[in-house]
Amino acid sequence: MTPQEASRKTEEICRLAPIVPVLVVDDVAHAAPLARALVAGGLPALEVTLRTAAALDVIAAMAEVPGGVVGAGTLLTPDDVKAAKAAGARFGVSPGATDALLDAAEAEDLPLLPGAATASEAMRLFERGYSVMKFFPAEAAGGAAFLKSLASPLPAIRFCPTGGVSPANAEDYLSLPNVLCAGGSWVAPKPAMLAGDWDGIEALAREAAGLGRG
Repeated sequence: MTPQEASRKTEEICRLAPIVPVLVVDDVAHAAPLARALVAGGLPALEVTLRTAAALDVIAAMAEVPGGVVGAGTLLTPDDVKAAKAAGARFGVSPGATDALLDAAEAEDLPLLPGAATASEAMRLFERGYSVMKFFPAEAAGGAAFLKSLASPLPAIRFCPTGGVSPANAEDYLSLPNVLCAGGSWVAPKPAMLAGDWDGIEALAREAAGLGRG
């Protein structure tokens, strides 16, 4: 998969909903009901971070949920890319980008949303053929004001800001011309998962699905 093809695919995924849930799941038993709740609430694109021992099994379980498009986040190495693809991930997300990681994603035909936090990082990815990127860590790297400042000099690049995005500031990002969607973890709070409050999570997802569309 070429970088251009990857970016076209990631753009399609980013346009599915204004928010991509960023999920840290410790118990594979939570995977299917969590995915069903989020999809029912209008958030079909799901990023499962590779930060827990259960993450790959969670991806495999969520991949079976109708209507969901499950991806793997926190991809750091070529082995992460291979494992995520084998588990059923349909896209990948990385906090930054290295040549080895990009090579692996292209070789595995895994659409990648590579991370960039500066103009130079974004330009380097764009030079390689990527036009859709993750802006991370969004708030720490300058927030919506910084991202807005990139829109004019880098008009062909679109972003998914992640890192510190919340209901309080999501609209600031989603209103920008160079933002396709944003990543957020608030739609799947750990206490709700532990309590099995799938209706509550569905309600949070439905609220998030309405952001940026008013």
